[in-house]
Amino acid sequence: MSQMPLFADASDTVLVDDRLGRIAYTPGVVDVPRLMAHFWLAPEEPRIPGAIRAAAAMVIATTRAPFNSVGLNFYRDGRDSVAAHNDHLDEIVDGSPIALVSLGAVRRMTIRAKKPPRRAMHIDLEAGSLLVMSYETQLHYTHGIPKTRESVGPRISLAFRVKPAREMAGQSAVYG
Repeated sequence: MSQMPLFADASDTVLVDDRLGRIAYTPGVVDVPRLMAHFWLAPEEPRIPGAIRAAAAMVIATTRAPFNSVGLNFYRDGRDSVAAHNDHLDEIVDGSPIALVSLGAVRRMTIRAKKPPRRAMHIDLEAGSLLVMSYETQLHYTHGIPKTRESVGPRISLAFRVKPAREMAGQSAVYG
């Protein structure tokens, strides 16, 4: 799986260009600092690897949440990261949790409160671990995997979510 060059040959979409100013949107200018894939967890989806189905079954049984989507993030080494963020709540069913399964090398996740006092927690996510965040945490905390100069091996994160019902055929994809 190859990753696109840092600066892609992308074209922009002009949203506004008048006497009040110009706004242009250009997708794919800078690559995401990790490799990603996504699968809908539909029973009829033929492209889901058996290991992903098995992990989904374990997470669903453990959390009792009806997860229907899994995003995979491949962190090749300490240079791959994800900035502090909260999940887009319009892409998650109201009240549903987010579950993260870690595979491979241990990486540190930072969870930080959005408002003072900005309490920060640092969790070393071990291989085979499960971190579950309630829907409400996305309103009050950010989470991310910072870059590290420490020598770390590759890691895969499986992020399970309950996404709103929609046409799921052909929606699974590998990005890179």
